[in-house]
Amino acid sequence: MPIAQPDAPAQAGKPKKVAYLVNQYPKVSHSFIRREIAALEAQGLEVARFSIRSCADELVDPDDIKELGKTQIVLDHPWPELLLLVIRVMLLRPVAFVTALGLALQVGLRDESGPLYQLAYLAEACVLLLWFEAAAVDHVHAHFGTNSTTVAMLCRALGGPPYSFTVHGPEEFDKVRAISLAEKIRRADFVVAISSFGKSQLYRWTALEDWPKIHVVHCGLDQDFLAQEFVPIPEQRHAVCVGRLSGQKGHLLLLEAVRQLVETGYRLTVTLVGDGEMRSQVEALITSYNLQDCVSITGWAASQEVKAQLLKAQMLVLPSFAEGLPVVIMEALALGRPVITTSIAGIPELVETGVNGWLVVPGSVESLVEAMRHALDASVAELEAMGKAGMEKVAQQHNIDREAACLARLFVENGQPQAALGAVIN
Repeated sequence: MPIAQPDAPAQAGKPKKVAYLVNQYPKVSHSFIRREIAALEAQGLEVARFSIRSCADELVDPDDIKELGKTQIVLDHPWPELLLLVIRVMLLRPVAFVTALGLALQVGLRDESGPLYQLAYLAEACVLLLWFEAAAVDHVHAHFGTNSTTVAMLCRALGGPPYSFTVHGPEEFDKVRAISLAEKIRRADFVVAISSFGKSQLYRWTALEDWPKIHVVHCGLDQDFLAQEFVPIPEQRHAVCVGRLSGQKGHLLLLEAVRQLVETGYRLTVTLVGDGEMRSQVEALITSYNLQDCVSITGWAASQEVKAQLLKAQMLVLPSFAEGLPVVIMEALALGRPVITTSIAGIPELVETGVNGWLVVPGSVESLVEAMRHALDASVAELEAMGKAGMEKVAQQHNIDREAACLARLFVENGQPQAALGAVIN
């Protein structure tokens, strides 16, 4: 897809205001959304932030806390107030409400959450409809194809603004039918995938006539990462793993790999940056494997701390079982650190074995151990050459200013396809 020129957002037809709708925003793991919004605003678009629910208690990054003050959060308001807004929509738009109710029930019969949750999403859509009108919102963009996009779709059925959404994976691809993903795509102005792999997965479940509305816009990094001067890789054999302590990130497999390496004589340290529902299990396994001297956990970390942890390490290790395309891989490469990660989803579009890191077989501790051995046996000069190759590739593929220009152009064009269907297929 061609990159928009800097003046593209100022073209005729530009939406006066775009609303960003996310289930939870700001959030520790959603710094990429914050960067995207900032870059769109730099392109000349006015962006309003909306979230269904808050996770303010988890926030540690000053930039996230600042974003919280700019975000309207539906469930932060008392239920009586929200109920009055729903009743108001029912009275002002009875026909549209019945239409949206029918859509909610239709989706609810297939959705894993069931009809009752869909009615809750319809209530949230009613609230947001009035908020969007008050804010003069012209277009809604949701992140993730799950419940935030359901709300945007129901809001549109109520007569609200047209919508688009970004699909990240893997969650959306795990339950395509259960979240009515094809229906959401059919009703959207356009849809964004964050990788070519993601685009291919949307093709699998989408009617052929809807293919032209699916576009690839990468998550991107700002100049805080891209303009960073290369920091030499330290001599200490130290790896960092950044991610939520959850089943899909592969922390338990990583600990098994570290145990095997230590038992065969390798001396290394590993820092796990993050927190989550599996922390107690991870801590128990560290103790069971007697790795307390070489593995540590930081808990949730602000962006600057993540950056500092990456710079202290020789490599990032992320043996995930399911992903979209992790932003932390982009961050590590932008800072000149090679990456060891699994060959899944969109990751091979960025990481190349022997060039800027190592791709391993997902779920294979043997493959992970072999890659870590290669990294630990490599000289610092070899690691630095790989890190610099990673810096170049990220700058080419994941510059947030260029990606935001592509997204701004889609907003300007209201999602109308740029090419005939035959050109998309070819």
